[in-house]
Amino acid sequence: MLNHYFTVKLEGSDEQVIQKSRFIGYVKRVTTEDEAQQFIQAIKKKHADATHNCSAYMIGEHDQIQKANDDGEPNGTAGVPILEVLKKRQLKDTAVVVTRYFGGIKLGAGGLIRAYSSTTSLAINTTGVVERKRMKKFFVTVDYTLLGKLENELRQSDYLLEETEYLDKVTFHVRTLVGEEAGFSDWITDLTSGNVELKEGENSYIEVDVSTE
Repeated sequence: MLNHYFTVKLEGSDEQVIQKSRFIGYVKRVTTEDEAQQFIQAIKKKHADATHNCSAYMIGEHDQIQKANDDGEPNGTAGVPILEVLKKRQLKDTAVVVTRYFGGIKLGAGGLIRAYSSTTSLAINTTGVVERKRMKKFFVTVDYTLLGKLENELRQSDYLLEETEYLDKVTFHVRTLVGEEAGFSDWITDLTSGNVELKEGENSYIEVDVSTE
């Protein structure tokens, strides 16, 4: 299981007009090939009158499933450029369909490659990208005398403070990257001079927005 990877937010789209042809990019997060195919077929049904509905997807922890479809465009000018954008941006579990309504002006092979690539990037940027980080949850319990100091240190650290419980003692719900648990434990112990109770919780993926500018 990967400790971190990039993927898209759940679903989105955007479009542009190039030499009178309308290109509409659709993006969706998928976890199986069946989900990807269902998404592609849904877009094809929605745009049954389009000239082309070209697609690509990359699925799996090690990108083991990769497919591209030109849907009638010249070989290698549509599906592969879409897939290349996914590879370049290291986006896992992602499917893209680019719908084209022909505007009467032929773009040539290079023009098509640029059009499908740029529409894919545009749609991905509009949809948004996240980094999924596998993180360990810790419950950090201290006396109220340490509340201010510990809260301040946690907020200034790279650790993720999710919530704070105020009962007989204060319990911070904190997440750290998997693999950095020992360092976190040592850091908390030093900060509190050992006056702390640490309990481990579950490992789970946390999504963090990634700038697409």
